[in-house]
Amino acid sequence: MSGIRESIEISRPPEDVYAYVTDPRHLPEWQDSALSARALDGAPPHVGQRFEVTRTMGKRSFPMTMEVKELDPPRSWHLKGVDGPVRGDVHGTIEPLAGGARSRLTLDLDFEGHGIGKVIAPLVVKPHARRQMPRNEEKLKHLLEH
Repeated sequence: MSGIRESIEISRPPEDVYAYVTDPRHLPEWQDSALSARALDGAPPHVGQRFEVTRTMGKRSFPMTMEVKELDPPRSWHLKGVDGPVRGDVHGTIEPLAGGARSRLTLDLDFEGHGIGKVIAPLVVKPHARRQMPRNEEKLKHLLEH
């Protein structure tokens, strides 16, 4: 399945954008489908860290566990779902603009279906995520710039 890619320019330095987007506690602030998020070990973000995110889709909510696969501050990170029928795979990159005063955030999102998730991912989850990503990035931009 092909992924979803969205980019947005944010009037904040890459270090600020990176610190905010890689902290799972902030997910419910800027992602419409995220009800809650918490690191399972309570430590700052690190490779191997797992965190639980409870998301909504329609009238249903469901928990999922994500694992930090890569952190390269302030340039990139990679998160991957480790459980459930639909597992997200998120790559984020941040490029400095205007000598580091601004940033271009690019999010690449794809899904891996397991069991019933092989049907649900392309028919329900991916179209839902495709509609939400531009709104989520605009919300993130607003939060970071104001």
